Amino acid sequence: MEEKQYKIIADQGIHARPATVLVQHASKYDSTINLEYKGKSVNLKSIMGVMALGIGYGAEIKISAEGPDEQEALHGLQNLLFSEELAKA
Repeated sequence: MEEKQYKIIADQGIHARPATVLVQHASKYDSTINLEYKGKSVNLKSIMGVMALGIGYGAEIKISAEGPDEQEALHGLQNLLFSEELAKA
């Protein structure tokens, strides 16, 4: 299992639009991908799960992936977080 930590830098946090983009991107991979915030972990392929976390500006999150394409998944999600200016390492 691979995991990476990030700090949210988007003023609005992970609201509906970025959550949708993240979920759609995560759904491209075969691996199980989880998003953890404040000790709660949800499937990153679930829009309801991601929205329920209420991730705001300055939040510390962790994304983990386990499966056949876990490294590719984490790399792709990191590129998305950075290019959308949602988070920094």
